[in-house]
Formats: sequence, structure tokens, C-alpha cells
Amino acid sequence: MTEFTPDPARGAQVLADDKAHIFHSWSAQRALSPLAFAGGQGCYVWDYEGKRYLDFSSQLVNTNIGHQHPKVTAAIAEQAARLTTIAPQHANEARNQAAERLLGIAPGGFSKVFFTNGGADANENAIRMARLHTGRDKVLSYYRSYHGNTGAAITSTGDPRRWPNEYATGHVHFFGPYLYRSSFWAADEAQECQRALEHLEQVIEFEGPDTIAAILIETIVGTAGVLVPPPGYLAGVRALADKHGIVWIADEVMCGFGRAGSWFAFEPHGVVPDLITFAKGSNSGYVPAGGVIISGPIAATFDDRVFPGGLTYSGHPLACASIVATIDAMHSERIVEHAAAIGAQTLGPGLADLAARHPVVGEVRGLGVFWALDLVSDRASRAMLAPYGGSSEAMAVLSARAREAGLLVFTNFNRLHVVPPCVITDAEAKEGLAILDEVLTAVDAFYQG
Repeated sequence: MTEFTPDPARGAQVLADDKAHIFHSWSAQRALSPLAFAGGQGCYVWDYEGKRYLDFSSQLVNTNIGHQHPKVTAAIAEQAARLTTIAPQHANEARNQAAERLLGIAPGGFSKVFFTNGGADANENAIRMARLHTGRDKVLSYYRSYHGNTGAAITSTGDPRRWPNEYATGHVHFFGPYLYRSSFWAADEAQECQRALEHLEQVIEFEGPDTIAAILIETIVGTAGVLVPPPGYLAGVRALADKHGIVWIADEVMCGFGRAGSWFAFEPHGVVPDLITFAKGSNSGYVPAGGVIISGPIAATFDDRVFPGGLTYSGHPLACASIVATIDAMHSERIVEHAAAIGAQTLGPGLADLAARHPVVGEVRGLGVFWALDLVSDRASRAMLAPYGGSSEAMAVLSARAREAGLLVFTNFNRLHVVPPCVITDAEAKEGLAILDEVLTAVDAFYQG
């Protein structure tokens, strides 16, 4: 572990400067009290007081390869010494290599990569491609979803962050499968799958198949609940898309690159989308990066037709060098396989044990290093521990107790997401689970069932 000499005075100045000059996202500014971090390594970060925190949040579920991976930081430094930046209309070796690595882990049939600055503009441009390819306008997406904070991406989003930002047109929402809180009165997973697909088909019919350009879904819904699709669901989506000439966009921004224990979360389902959007785990956010992996037929649409989109930093050399180094390290260190194993052997069983002992845990779901605890005040009614679109005293206590104990957590509404880096060790996972045990003991006081 990197040595660090505590410097509380510097930390106080960092916080004061932040308060004075930084405008934070998704926040009312006055009451904010952020942590100030001085450094990090692997699955830990530390503040200026010298206190270490085990990162069970992966920041915004993006540091899949952990903090300060030496192969990735070295690749960024080497690229900076060689060619720091170049305009996207020029060819550059780092971008070529990044595209090769991405196409190498994608299924057969994908031929091109369009690079963006992150996940939101990846989804934005995938929607643009689908609309131009089909000549249609509408985009279907889940109510329980998050696709980014740009025009079409935020309107495609289902969660409440969409409400004050709905300026784009042609977006329709539908319910995806979620057995624990089923919208279809399903009794089991098979029935949930069948009824969810019947619902989607009805939405397509009622909206008019010839008006629909794309179905945009997170392969595994992330911020809105870590909702793993039941067997057969994605195959059903693929079949409906094929039947009606609709483009299926797989949003793999959060669930890809080892997060779900595979390179892409759709792989275990045996189906292939038309467009794949990526960001976060492709380089753990070391440099802002994202993009769209494009299937052959859609890429061919623009062989002789102008694609009306572009970004100054599309395929930025530093970002692309970090993608190359990340994918190479994940291959050589078998990080994707490790994420699958740690989920099956440690995180999954450990979270199930917590659920058995803490009544406030209504359901545990997930795989790999992508898990969520659905927290309830009553197991029988499944009453949420915080309201949809809001928080509660119980969730505030959870976050505060975890922080005090040196654990960074990711919470949303009534859920606790357990999303550590893919490189987390067995010992580190058990350390985090032990802290969660203490935290949930305090939160159990809010249980009313």
C-alpha cells in the first residue's frame, strides 16, 4: 500500500475551496459536505487525515480495475509523452489499438467503434445511429433505468432525474422484468419473463412498430436496482426487435467489462445486440472515455452517407491508451474471471447470510461484483425503506455508519448496492461484509414488520 503522510490542514483547504468554487451535480449546493480524498490504491482510498476507506462503491460503479492500477497509469504517462492530443479527423495509433481491443471482446459481426467522452454521449449517439439507420424516430426504454444526462439519454432514462429534463421527443417507457416488485402479478421468474415480453410486444403494437427506431435497455439495470434479466428475456427482446426491424441497443456502460463476471453482460444469454454502448469499466474512468461498438449493417449505413455527429475529444489518445492497457491487464490478470468467482464464492453467499440475519433486507440480487440489497421496513408488504425518488432517516443512518466504519457505499432510494472493484480480494470482500453486518444491525432498528 502506498505510504501517505496525513495532512489535515491541506484537507481542510481542499474542502474550503470545494465549497467556495465547485458546483456539484445532482445536488442542492448549500448543505453539501463531501469527503476529500488524497489518494487511492487497489480497493482503498484515503483522506487527508490518513483514514482509509474500502471502496464498495467503485466510485460511480466504474473503477472496475481498482484505483491506480500501475499498468494503466504507466500507459497514460507513456502516451502523454508521445502524443497527448490530436483532432479526431486524423488517424492515431492509440485509437486504432483501442478499437481493436474492443472489437476483440465483442461478438462477431461488429466492425467499427465510435468513441465518445462517456456513457451519456455513447447512448446519445447510438440513438442517433438507430434513428438514421431505420428512418424511424421512437426509442423504447425501461421506466427503471438510467442512460445519462444529455438530451436523448436523459429522456430515455426512467428514474426521477428525467422529470426536470424531458426536452427530447419520441421517447416511450415500458416496464422490464423485476419479480420482487412485479408489475405483472407474476408468481415466478418464468411467468415474469413471459408477461414482461407480452407487455413489451403490446407497447410496440400500440406505438406502431414502423415508428420505433430502437429498444434501449441496460443489459442489467444498474442505478435503478441491479435487475438481472430472467432467462429468456433478452432472447425475447432480440426476437421482437428482429420481427419489427427495430435496433436493439445494449447499454453496457455500467454492467460491462467484468462488472457482471463477463466482458459484456449479455454474453451469458446467448444473444447479440445491434449496438453496444460502453464507458465506465472500459478504463475505470482513469480518463473520460466511452463509445458505441457498431454492428456491420449499421456501420454500412454510413459508408456513403454522412453521420451527423462528432466530438472534439472522440478517440482522445490518453483515453484510448488507458482502454488498451485496461483490457490487456484484465486479460493477463484474469480479472473478469476473478470477478465472477468472487461473486459466486464470497459476495453472493455473504450477502445471502446478511439477509438471513437482518430483517431489513428484503431481497439480495446480482452476480459478479454487481449486487443490490432491496431494503424494506416490512418483509410481508415489501414496504420500501425509503420512498421512490427519495431518501429516509434509515438510509441516512446506513450511509453515515458505513462511512464512520471506513466503508464507501452506493445507495439509491431504498437500496444498498454492493459494487466493489473487480479486483477485490476474498479478504477485502469479507472485511466489507463484516462492516455491512454492523451497519445493518443499526438499520434493523427501523424495521416495523
